[in-house]
Amino acid sequence: MTDTIATEKNGKGHFVGLLANLPAGPGRIAPQTFDKAAYVKDFNTSVIDAYRRGVADVELAADTGVGRSIIPAATAATRDFSSLSPLIPQFVADQCVGCMACVSACPDSAIFATAQPKAELAAAIEKFAAAQPNPTLAAETAATHFVHTTKYADVPAKRGIEPAEFGLFIDPVHCKGCAECVDVCVAQGHNALAMAEKCDSEPSGESTLDRYRRDVSFLRTLPATPIEYRNEKALADIMLGENAFGFVGGGGSCSGCGEGTAVRMVMAATLQVHGAQSMGIVAETGCNTVFASTYPYNPFTVPWTNSLFENGPADAMGIRLRWDQDGHADRRLWVFGGDGAMYDIGFQSLSRLVASGMDVKVLVLDTGAYSNTGGQTSTASFAAQVAKLSAYGKVEHGKQEKRKELGRIMMAHGDAYVAQVAACNLNHLYKSVIEANAYPGPAVVIAYAPCMPEHGIADDAANRQAKLAVESRAFPLFTYDPRRGDSLAERLSLQGNPAVKEDWSKSPDGSTFDFISFARTEGRFRQHFDAEGTASHELQASQEDRLHNWHVLQEMAGLR
Repeated sequence: MTDTIATEKNGKGHFVGLLANLPAGPGRIAPQTFDKAAYVKDFNTSVIDAYRRGVADVELAADTGVGRSIIPAATAATRDFSSLSPLIPQFVADQCVGCMACVSACPDSAIFATAQPKAELAAAIEKFAAAQPNPTLAAETAATHFVHTTKYADVPAKRGIEPAEFGLFIDPVHCKGCAECVDVCVAQGHNALAMAEKCDSEPSGESTLDRYRRDVSFLRTLPATPIEYRNEKALADIMLGENAFGFVGGGGSCSGCGEGTAVRMVMAATLQVHGAQSMGIVAETGCNTVFASTYPYNPFTVPWTNSLFENGPADAMGIRLRWDQDGHADRRLWVFGGDGAMYDIGFQSLSRLVASGMDVKVLVLDTGAYSNTGGQTSTASFAAQVAKLSAYGKVEHGKQEKRKELGRIMMAHGDAYVAQVAACNLNHLYKSVIEANAYPGPAVVIAYAPCMPEHGIADDAANRQAKLAVESRAFPLFTYDPRRGDSLAERLSLQGNPAVKEDWSKSPDGSTFDFISFARTEGRFRQHFDAEGTASHELQASQEDRLHNWHVLQEMAGLR
């Protein structure tokens, strides 16, 4: 449990924790002031160091911070995953166009981009290299990260602005080697990233990790990308902003985690628009809280608290009321939760929040399974999906019930902003979050979040499988905004989906790409195909359910 939202500064400049107003007694912590600065300093120099050395259970005593379940902000920045994978992405500069897709897709905040005016960049490289043991080598490797692109050089030049060089860097400390960035780059039609082996001794005599670390340290000497080089219409440029990385990496998520990417993108779109101190999070129990609060590592720069599995929206309602009382109505408050927290045990709390009309935003991390508790199916799971407690056996062949359509239910509440998004469509996701933050009331953003072990997909597949889910009508994209008009057709937009007036989309070869086509690409449906590749009747029924859902959305949007 990470409780930073509940700490407030008192008149003496100290921070009073969540339990400060409780009376002393058995099982209670006595009220006391809390020197935040001293606690954070001690945390970084003693607590994290003890965990790094593996002696925390012997050397560290319980203290006030532990009693209050407080982890300082962004401590996960110190967590080192560089020995996790033998491979690391390598930048091929002359193949890069600066599309920024890889920077958004990385679930671990391990890829950074920048655009720097050409003359200033040359001076920065020279200054940095001069302070290194081997200045010539340092200058050479730093320069390999930059490339001339149309987007950041030629277009600004036409407006009379000095051309900028575009740079891309991989942080070896947080990269888990999932290779999703490579897959995304190829999907964009480029080959600017490729996986390479980490060598203990490269031709230059240094190791791959030493080279990457030095180059990233150079990146950190550079200023943020000047605003004149950011394209407001290309929303992926949000990741060039000075406030975009509210999730610093170092989380304990699985390699390639689809949830991590969605969380990062929502935070980037919120903080870059509203400011570094503009956001708070109530996180319901689930994968997102486990990988983000594995003590002592917290990857968030913003205050957040971990609520129970079923009451995050109720918790957020209380925080919203207190913030409004204190004159902080402009702060954006988000609730993060997965299938169980939003579709199932916490559904009533979510419904109550939306019905209240309060200005709270919700991110539903839709994996279609209880990933955190071993991969059981949920009401977000597709019919025929195979998982723990919904096995493929002699009598029953996977999950029997149809999937609950949370988005349609949220729209039925009336005056709430609702969206279904997927990281494969960057502009749609970023725009939806921006609109949700601007909506004067409740907003629910449901993000498709591929889960490697539960979906039976490879570590590099999250973005690819999200795209297939959208194309197959497994998970249609939409936005529902009451500000657009009074009718459903005015409020609901299916923009972002392929062939919006058709039943199914088409593959590049012209063949129909339906739900069964999507199911063939994931391990969770593998048992539904016989030796000849024929789909079971259960999977065919699930396909009919997906088509029916698509028809309902088409009708609501005025397309049928």
